[in-house]
Amino acid sequence: MIDYLRGQLAHLETEYIVLDVQGIGYRVFCPNPYVFAGKSEETITVYIHHHVREDAILLYGFSSREEQKLFRKLIDVSGIGPRVALGILSGGNPDTVVAAIHQENITFLTKLPGIGKKTAQRMILDLKDKLEGLGGTASLFDPVPAGASALQDSVPGWPEAREGLRALGYTDAELDQVWKNLKDQVGVDEPVDSVMKKALKLLYAG
Repeated sequence: MIDYLRGQLAHLETEYIVLDVQGIGYRVFCPNPYVFAGKSEETITVYIHHHVREDAILLYGFSSREEQKLFRKLIDVSGIGPRVALGILSGGNPDTVVAAIHQENITFLTKLPGIGKKTAQRMILDLKDKLEGLGGTASLFDPVPAGASALQDSVPGWPEAREGLRALGYTDAELDQVWKNLKDQVGVDEPVDSVMKKALKLLYAG
């Protein structure tokens, strides 16, 4: 089974990247492909979950071991497949997802793509005692970042997407700027992962 791939970014789409490893292009589905944007000249390491089913062999890739480990924990939960687990990680970074499970924060979990109340409860029941070493120190009850409160009323997915982008290293100033272009591209019911991917695309474009 493939555990990681090291190569150069050959292509990037909204759901996956193509990683060139010694002349072979691997399509790798990622929570947020744009975290690899701008690295086409570098050799990058992508941590892999190699998923085999009857009709397909799929590669899911992550920028960190923590994401990879959390993904594997998530797909062990009944009702959560690889696509839903990928959506969870695109809607929240590992620290916030783990914190939500530890704090039994069903409100936060049900805002993640593909997660209803019963699945959120199952996540808490199955994973609360199995996430040691996967972070979760972040508080989900911190004040909303400056500039975000007014946006929450218009597009509920933006504050959560914003938190995920801040965890990737983007500043509040950069996120305030990207919102000016993003707000006309998203709907009021748009999922968090979709909002985040659109924001990353704008951030990459500069």
